[in-house]
Amino acid sequence: MMMRVLMTCVAVLALAAPAAAAMTVNEFLAKADALKAKGILAIGSSDIALLRQEIATASDVYRAGLAAQVAAGKKPSSCPPPKGTAKIGSDDIINEFRSLPAAKRKTSVNTAFAAFMTKRYPCKG
Repeated sequence: MMMRVLMTCVAVLALAAPAAAAMTVNEFLAKADALKAKGILAIGSSDIALLRQEIATASDVYRAGLAAQVAAGKKPSSCPPPKGTAKIGSDDIINEFRSLPAAKRKTSVNTAFAAFMTKRYPCKG
């Protein structure tokens, strides 16, 4: 019981803390486009690490949200494979973000990533 309470607290903190600093999908795509325009010169850009970290944070927030749902006795909103085993590349994420209507691109990367994962990995049964 104590572990469940602790996990719920950790999940709530994970959801609250990064959300304030999360970039929007528009900002993410603008940085990705700028990197692509640089071609090979993008290798030295700090924005590569920034975008990777943004997705890593979104993944952590998403998984913490799933853990909180389970800890609360609810059915998880999606059922992804174990962390590190999903076959998702940067092109998959960028293409998904590009497919969003303009109004939805104002949402955070965290929210858009969670929606992408929920769509990609629905729970069966």
